[in-house]
Amino acid sequence: MSALQFLREKAGVLVAAVIGLSLFLFVVSDFFGNGRGQRLKAQKYYEIGEIGGQKISYQDYELRLQNLMEIYKLSGRSSIDESTTESIREQTWQQMVREKILDSQYKNLGINVSVEELDEMVLGNNPHQIVQQLFTDQKTGTFNKSFLVNFLKQTEVDETAKKYWLFFEDEIVNDRMNAKYNNLVSKGLYVTSKQAEFDKNLASNTVDFSYIVKNYSSVSDSAIKISESDIQAYYEKHKQSYKRSALRDIEYVTFDVVPSEDDIKQVEQWINTTKAEFATASDPAQFINLSSDTRHIGFFTPLSAVPDNLKDFVKQEDMNAIFGPYIEDGSYKIARLLAVADRPDSVHVRHILLSPNQTRSLEATRHEADSLIKLIKSGTSFESLALANSNDQGSAQIGGDLGWFPEGRMVVPFNNACFSGKKGDIKTAETTFGIHIIEILAQSKDTRKYDIGFIDRKIIPGSITNQRIYSVASQFAGTNNTYDKFNSAIAAQGLNKRVINDVAPQQKTLPGLDNPRSLIISLFQTEKGNIVLDNSQQAVFEIGDKFVIAYCTKVQNEGIAPVADVRNDVRFALVKDKKAELISTEFNKNNGSGKSLESIANAMGLTLQEATQINFRSYTVPGVGTEPALVGAASVAKQGIVSGPVKGTNGVYMLVANNVTNPQGEDLNLLKERLTTTFQMRGNYEAYEALRKEANIVDKRYKFY
Repeated sequence: MSALQFLREKAGVLVAAVIGLSLFLFVVSDFFGNGRGQRLKAQKYYEIGEIGGQKISYQDYELRLQNLMEIYKLSGRSSIDESTTESIREQTWQQMVREKILDSQYKNLGINVSVEELDEMVLGNNPHQIVQQLFTDQKTGTFNKSFLVNFLKQTEVDETAKKYWLFFEDEIVNDRMNAKYNNLVSKGLYVTSKQAEFDKNLASNTVDFSYIVKNYSSVSDSAIKISESDIQAYYEKHKQSYKRSALRDIEYVTFDVVPSEDDIKQVEQWINTTKAEFATASDPAQFINLSSDTRHIGFFTPLSAVPDNLKDFVKQEDMNAIFGPYIEDGSYKIARLLAVADRPDSVHVRHILLSPNQTRSLEATRHEADSLIKLIKSGTSFESLALANSNDQGSAQIGGDLGWFPEGRMVVPFNNACFSGKKGDIKTAETTFGIHIIEILAQSKDTRKYDIGFIDRKIIPGSITNQRIYSVASQFAGTNNTYDKFNSAIAAQGLNKRVINDVAPQQKTLPGLDNPRSLIISLFQTEKGNIVLDNSQQAVFEIGDKFVIAYCTKVQNEGIAPVADVRNDVRFALVKDKKAELISTEFNKNNGSGKSLESIANAMGLTLQEATQINFRSYTVPGVGTEPALVGAASVAKQGIVSGPVKGTNGVYMLVANNVTNPQGEDLNLLKERLTTTFQMRGNYEAYEALRKEANIVDKRYKFY
């Protein structure tokens, strides 16, 4: 046994013991010392949310998130963009919410999925829809049980396959338990005959009525007196109406990081040096890929598509000449003509795509392509082979036909195979999609085309420029470390200050800044009037090509707003209520015994108006808009009797029903069945939404993402 092997096997236990003892001493000293307070503070900081009274830590959430990200990667997504990442974050959070809310419900109700039940959902005659989706043959569109069995056998020896399958198995179990819970809730819902009769009566009366309205605006605000006790009493009674989300106001200035003259000269020197090397390069395409900011694509371009400044250059067809340098789109560029050829302007082809997969290696795919080419050349129909074998299902249904397309539309290997051959050729091309068998059906007339190689170098700020501008920004932040100084310096230096109100915790954009998420996260860790600092307590944020210095100018915390912040809203509601009381008193005073609505209108100088075909389910009243109180009063009004006053959204109403019709309604038994079905369908989601509301979910992921 080697010494290294001995240390690995024997010393591992000792090392583990030493580390364990050290950790124990650290934890004990931390518990009894000042570290306990720090630990509790850190624990509070890393709380990312709360669900039903249970704290959710950043670490737990991040672990679940990374596991789900890994599943996505196992599904064939080698890279995950920001949009998909955000979607996965939300999916992870919703999964945790559902688990925290529903797991206790499942346990209390005895809902579970047995091993036998799971086996039946996977291997039975009617497998779960997830299983069917995973193991449906794309060619035939039918479920292939042999695929499933082979995959399950693979999970016994392949850890990756096992991890992948366990994820879907959990999803199957969760879906089944959720279905059981929903069925239990929905089947417990029932509509009585009285309920059905009540619902029928809601829409049975259709009313034509006359009404008068005195708007709140007709009463002067100065006629209304609101005391502090009125405001406080109304606020206490309606507190829940003043819930609000967390918001911040921010003000910031930016210091743009732009290339200096030295940066421009350095790029210019580089491009001039490279120009000589490019002119003598034996493999210019490779030289471009090794030297340039942008790789060489390799498409041939007709003269009409060549940039105007290069047309005279390419028409000379000098393969050794170099054009440039010149500046375009913020880069120095040079160009060299790599090839000239007469190529079709467009081609008409069909293809068969063979893609490697878990059961077919790239080498096996090449062999299969060779076999198909032999069949085509021996007279077998290309269309039938495409329909039976092509993985491009879009074109396979029409014999692999891709129609006509110009050069540059397809990926390079496919493009070159199509445009370098001639009509009737059978060619192959390997791309990231797989192996393509291509038949060139037709070509347009040849035209002169040019393969132009470009070397470009972006003009960007160098490290010295970056450090210089950072130093300016840092000095500005250090010198102007109060909000007053910040504003004074901006005015003195003529800087452009951005003022953004009502920034939300989850917000991902700020005007003039690319991806300012780090600044927004830090903003919500900052108190009003303070400069915004990052996790390293630095005031200068590097965002894109700018350095940013910001102040938090307003803090609105999540929860019920204090009365001082909603005083105007409360006052507005009270003024409206008191105006309604005054108008109602005036209506009652004029509504004497036997008086008609028209006489009340004349006495108060109001206009008599009409509304027709109104029932309890009407959303609006023509002429006045959304007035649910008026609709409700009209729906139950007795014909010919003046009703009111009715306090509405825009004013106070008096009305009289002119005509009440009772059309034949729906059969009571059929209505009862329909309502039962509707309630049961609603039960599938409303029960969960009720549990969500009861759980008082707090989402603070914005602290980290």
